[in-house]
Amino acid sequence: MENYSRTFLNESKAVLEGLNDQIIEEMVKLFLEIRENKGRLFILGVGGSAANASHAASVFRKGLKIDAYAPSDNVAELTARTNDDGWNSVFTGWMNVVNLSASDAILIFSVGGGNMDTKVSMNIVEAIDFAQQRNAKVIGIVGKDGGYTGKKSNICLITPTINESHTGAHVLTIQLLLVQLLSTHPLFKK
Repeated sequence: MENYSRTFLNESKAVLEGLNDQIIEEMVKLFLEIRENKGRLFILGVGGSAANASHAASVFRKGLKIDAYAPSDNVAELTARTNDDGWNSVFTGWMNVVNLSASDAILIFSVGGGNMDTKVSMNIVEAIDFAQQRNAKVIGIVGKDGGYTGKKSNICLITPTINESHTGAHVLTIQLLLVQLLSTHPLFKK
């Protein structure tokens, strides 16, 4: 009988094996296009994905030379926007002020990807709609079926669900793994 640690690690291997490497390579090309066009990348996430967004912004800026930001890094602005305008518009208000444009992109880190029907992660849903209105690219690294992000993004990596009760843990891990993959990808070294 396997112990819990071996079970979780075996699930993690199955998640990795189930990732679509062609989508990852397409993401690389899109990130390179953003860099070449001097666009900006805004990485959006809440909860654990917000922490991953913060780390990713530093990797994209320092290591990949892409002008990247995580709006959730500024807790004072985040909470002021939430207090004054509501949680659903916290990202759109921020992107409006920084004048999100067609040369920019948003990168969504989310377990569920947002859902209009159940009103889950509506700040992500509204951010995607706002980005599309501005002709900015939408990229996602999500789980389950991808939710709204999976349906509406230009490109989206959906983390396979191996064990429903571990979906969040696996998605958060894949977000960071992908950031590290990108930071070592040879195309960014040229």
